[in-house]
Amino acid sequence: MTDLLIGPVLWEWAAFALRWLHVITAIAWIGSSFYFIALDLGLTKRAGQPAGVTGEEWQVHGGGFYHIQKYAVAPEHMPEHLTWFKWESYWTWLSGAALLVVLYWFGAELYLVDPGKADLPLWGAIAISAGTIVVGWLLYDALCRSPLGHRPTLLMGVLFVIIVAMSWGLNEVFTGRAALLHLGAFTATIMTANVAMVIIPNQKVVVADLKAGRKPDPDYGRIAKLRSTHNNYLTLPVIFLMLSNHYPLAFGTEYAWIIAALVFLMGVTIRHFFNSMHARRGRPWWTWGATAAVFAAIVALSTAPAWRVDGAEEVASAVPERHAQALAAPEFEEVRNIVLGRCSMCHAEQPNWPGLASAPGGVALATDAQIAAHARQIYLQAGVSHAMPPANLSWMEPAERALIVAWYRGLGAGPDDSETRQAALPE
Repeated sequence: MTDLLIGPVLWEWAAFALRWLHVITAIAWIGSSFYFIALDLGLTKRAGQPAGVTGEEWQVHGGGFYHIQKYAVAPEHMPEHLTWFKWESYWTWLSGAALLVVLYWFGAELYLVDPGKADLPLWGAIAISAGTIVVGWLLYDALCRSPLGHRPTLLMGVLFVIIVAMSWGLNEVFTGRAALLHLGAFTATIMTANVAMVIIPNQKVVVADLKAGRKPDPDYGRIAKLRSTHNNYLTLPVIFLMLSNHYPLAFGTEYAWIIAALVFLMGVTIRHFFNSMHARRGRPWWTWGATAAVFAAIVALSTAPAWRVDGAEEVASAVPERHAQALAAPEFEEVRNIVLGRCSMCHAEQPNWPGLASAPGGVALATDAQIAAHARQIYLQAGVSHAMPPANLSWMEPAERALIVAWYRGLGAGPDDSETRQAALPE
């Protein structure tokens, strides 16, 4: 048995290592990006600045003071030492792409393909996965190079429409989890390609002009600034989408594509507040209200499937002292049979699903006590949302999900309140 587990164990650790690298490089990239946006917006024009300097900033950090100046296009002479900010972006994308391959291409049957949406061959699903990322960048880049590139607000509106369409399309062919992840990968690819194919090449042209004694064309800076601004507003939605695979209420609903689209609106409102603050244009507090309203809509959409099951108030949690109540509930025997039949092939001490060395998330659901202890997770992932089973591989029926909801919600009704439980049961 140990020999059989060597492959899956090493594969799991490879995925963990890639995820760790991805997080580390993403922190470095996002940190520097946010810093330079805030720095750029906070620059102040003062008398006596050198020729070509458009603003400067004094900052204090780590026990020392920093005096920073920005040249609109470039200084008159090339400095002896020049630090480039690019490897953070490149390694974030490379590690993320490797993680996508490991988890979603090699695990396509479990995490990528949803036969209930589109009965795709594995190679077809992988081709769509790669194709949407490549085509998405080409379409975005073409729009930026079109006359829309001189009308930033209109361009952002068109890009949002494309994002909504992409979100819907991905959700039509992939699992909810994969759809949101791929929307994030599509957006992150735009951000990294902006750095690798536009911002850095433009800066290299400026550097070459300086070395050759030529005056750089200011249009290179304008184009780079447009792409950098896009990256600034896309960062927060990408973080949400990359984290969404850990939260079934975000991806395990039929409205996941709307949730993903709304996240981009929240990214705009949040960044608008901080950009305005850093630019010393005040604090537009209305953005907090707008963000809260959009988030409330997301929360409502995430629980929409449960509206059709029962209108009873959701129980906050299933704490250990209520395990006995979960076991004693009249629906428990049927729920146990559902879980054992639909979930325990993976969620067991020794999973029967090929390639799994251990139960996902360390959650075993093979005994009555284990099922009762994880009542809340079962309710959230297989009742309120459709996150589990992944891609509904074990074909859990809507009536079975409804029974799980009725069982969990009945735990808060009290031992004698059988009427509420009965109302929540499927017909």
